[in-house]
Amino acid sequence: MHMTDDPNAPPAPEISFDDFLKVDIRVGTIISAEPYPEARKPAYKLLIDFGPAIGQKRSSAQITVNHKLADLPGRQVAAVVNFPPRQIGKFMSQVLTLGFADEAGAVTLFAPDKIVPNGARLF
Repeated sequence: MHMTDDPNAPPAPEISFDDFLKVDIRVGTIISAEPYPEARKPAYKLLIDFGPAIGQKRSSAQITVNHKLADLPGRQVAAVVNFPPRQIGKFMSQVLTLGFADEAGAVTLFAPDKIVPNGARLF
């Protein structure tokens, strides 16, 4: 599957509901955010708390255009928590933090509009 930030791209191929349930998307709260100057594309290193069942996980996120480092701690985000860890340069990213591309293609974080418990699952 090829992901695109083109809002006019056609929808992805149809999947079953069971396929959707395989993707575990949870809400977590960012505990800390640090610069990641070694990344090929500008990014931050995030530590996110997903509650007692999942715990704290690390993520590399290319969100530097629309999000200031100082504003991230305490903010809730959505992430895929059941992908295998992925090496991003010297950093091991354990979850995929989710966002949408704005008009210029820069990522904007995806989060609930009301605080929900850490670890809550998207359905």
